[in-house]
Amino acid sequence: MERADILRGIAATGTDTTARRVTERAAELDIPVADLLAVAGHPVPADLLPPERDAEAVRVFVYRASHCDHPQLAALEAFVRSLPRDAAAETGTRLPWPRSRPARTRCSAVLGELIRNRGFGIRELPFLGLSRSTLNMMVERWEPNPHRRQQLSAIAGPLGWTLPDLFAVAGEPYGEGIRPMVHCHHLGRVLAAAVPLTTTQLVDAAAEADRLSSREDQGVWQPVSQGFADGCPDLTGGGGRA
Repeated sequence: MERADILRGIAATGTDTTARRVTERAAELDIPVADLLAVAGHPVPADLLPPERDAEAVRVFVYRASHCDHPQLAALEAFVRSLPRDAAAETGTRLPWPRSRPARTRCSAVLGELIRNRGFGIRELPFLGLSRSTLNMMVERWEPNPHRRQQLSAIAGPLGWTLPDLFAVAGEPYGEGIRPMVHCHHLGRVLAAAVPLTTTQLVDAAAEADRLSSREDQGVWQPVSQGFADGCPDLTGGGGRA
């Protein structure tokens, strides 16, 4: 069965599949278990969710990671994965659920879960080329519309999903000419790898992102991004899929 067919099936009838089988599918597809459980409509165990940590530390890390190009992202992912995963829990707060009201569509429910699985609220997402009001609409009532493919192209990368995979889950046709708007899934791989990190580790990872990108600390939050999707090796013959 084609990968897209498997994902469409899990999204459509996931609760008919046991959580154990979904977990097996996640390993086969190289998709985080928490994400595929969310797509299937199963509860995500607490041990797969991020620890309590400072929201500003999350936001700064995401922003600074977004300034890394592809070789720098690979080095940053290796650094993040090298940090111990058994660090003692720190005082912090779980970030707010990314929507203020219950999701009214299946796609909204899934998107909210995927954002939550990263430990983000809407404010912690990197610059996507979408307005805050659009993002809030997407996690509350995201119905088929003329702009949905553009919106999927914006959100997929930071979540670590390839475009074909997220399009399949959303039930949208994917064409080879569709490209990430700002970020590809290589940024999202780093952010997914950082899910278990504590506040202190996120601060260290943000400093490493600055070191790798040679970005000068501007001292203030600026909602901008370099956006290296155009140089993604997936789009330039380097392998993989955007």
